[in-house]
Amino acid sequence: MPIVRDPLEPKISLWHLLAFYLRFLREDAGLSLTQCGKIIGVARSTVSNIEAGRQRPQVDQLVKLDRKYGTGTLLQLLHWYARNAHDPDWGRQLVRYEEQADAIRLYHGKTIPRPFQTEEYMRALAAAGTSRDVGDIVAKRLSRQQVLLDREKPPFFYVVLDEEVLSACVGGPLVMKAQLAHLRKMMDLPNVIIRFIQPSAGAHEGYDGPFQIISLGERDVAYAGAQYGGRLVEGPGEVRELWAMFDRISAKALPEHASRALVDQYLEKYT
Repeated sequence: MPIVRDPLEPKISLWHLLAFYLRFLREDAGLSLTQCGKIIGVARSTVSNIEAGRQRPQVDQLVKLDRKYGTGTLLQLLHWYARNAHDPDWGRQLVRYEEQADAIRLYHGKTIPRPFQTEEYMRALAAAGTSRDVGDIVAKRLSRQQVLLDREKPPFFYVVLDEEVLSACVGGPLVMKAQLAHLRKMMDLPNVIIRFIQPSAGAHEGYDGPFQIISLGERDVAYAGAQYGGRLVEGPGEVRELWAMFDRISAKALPEHASRALVDQYLEKYT
C-alpha cells in the first residue's frame, strides 16, 4: 500500500517550508526514504517524519543534504531562519517534544506547573484567564497531562518554584488544599524533584518569566514563556544559556527535604 502522510502546508511556517522542500529535493533526485536516510545516518522513518514536519532536521544532516543536492548552503540557511523566526506552529511542536522527553527541568514563579495541577486548580486558572470555553480548555490540558505522566517510563522532572505559588489561594481553600496535597504526593515520586525559593532569597533571574529545558536524548530544546504565547528555543547556544540560568536559580532554592516540609506547613493552614 502507498504511504499516506498528512498534507504539509509550506505557508504555515519556515519549518514547514523546509520540510516541504526536503521532500521535493529527495524526490527530484530519485532517492527513496531509505537511501536518503543512509546519507544522513538515520532510519527511513526518521526521514519520513522530517519531511512530514513531525521532526525537525539537524544542521549536520542538512550539511550532508546540501552537498548531495548541490544546493550550496541553502538548506542550512533555511534552518537558521526557521530556528530564529516566530513559528506559528510552535505550540504543537512543544507538545511533541514534551511527549518524547527524557527529562524536563522547569522554573515557574506564579503557579503550580500544569503537569502537577489538579483538575479543579486547572479549571480555576483557566476561568481567571479567558472568556473562552473553560471546559474545552481544561479537557485539552488534562489530556496533555495524561500523555505526559502516564507513559510507561515518565520523564524525570526537576522543578523550581517560588514559594508564592503555595500562598496564592487559587480556586478557594478547598481547591487549594487538594492541590497542595496532590503536589506533596508528587514530591515523593522517584522521578520528581520540586524545590522552592523563599522570598528571603531576594531577586533572581526567574523574575523575567517561566521557562523549561526539555532533554530529548541526543539534544536539548527549551521553551520560554510569555504573555500571549511563548518561544520555542532550539539553538544550542541559547539552550546552554538557559541551562546556566536554571542552575543559578535553583541554587537559591531550599533542598528537597526542606521543600517538602514547606508544603506540609502550608497544608496545615487548611486543616
